Amino acid sequence: MSMRKFIILAAASLLVGTPVLAQTSTPQPSGPTTDDTAALASQSPAPAARTSNPDSFSKEEIVNAASTFFGKTSGSVGQAVERVFQDQGSPVGYIRGEEYAAAVGFGLRYGQGTLVMKDGQERKVFWQGPSIGFDTGGNISKVFTLVYNLENPDGIYRRYPGVEGAAFFIAGVAVTYQRAEGVTLAPMRTGVGFRAGVNTGYTAYSKRRRPIPF
Repeated sequence: MSMRKFIILAAASLLVGTPVLAQTSTPQPSGPTTDDTAALASQSPAPAARTSNPDSFSKEEIVNAASTFFGKTSGSVGQAVERVFQDQGSPVGYIRGEEYAAAVGFGLRYGQGTLVMKDGQERKVFWQGPSIGFDTGGNISKVFTLVYNLENPDGIYRRYPGVEGAAFFIAGVAVTYQRAEGVTLAPMRTGVGFRAGVNTGYTAYSKRRRPIPF
């Protein structure tokens, strides 16, 4: 074969093979690139931040419920509620009820009410407990107790010691704190009678009334 024919055949083979090579090349993706995806993500609106816990009562709900229960103006009750919210935050439930207590050095307290949880569950509750200290007198009170960190309403039934040094009196409402196993109760009392002094003790919450407070 002459050199001229060889060159012609080689050129022809290159012309025929070029489309084949072009067809076997890897296709480029038609969708957005990584940079494009990042840009789109940065333009997407961020989810709204949760401003309140849906499993707990707001301050307004507690003020309205306590004011209606006590028969007091929301302003006077609101001062006591504001103080408790500053100390403990938003409660998951509350107990509305009544109690009577008396003491001459050694005291007794009995009460009953209804536990209301934020999710709508309710439980009947009785409470009783002894106290000892330098106090004398008796009183009948309405009690509105804020409940914290109680996951199961049946967990309310236990004994709660008082928190020493936590009692205060605001706008005609007396407030104390009780705590047991991570659960905190904040009873707010207003009523008639006289009882002066200081005491220490515990309160036991139960499903049924107990004549013996121990």
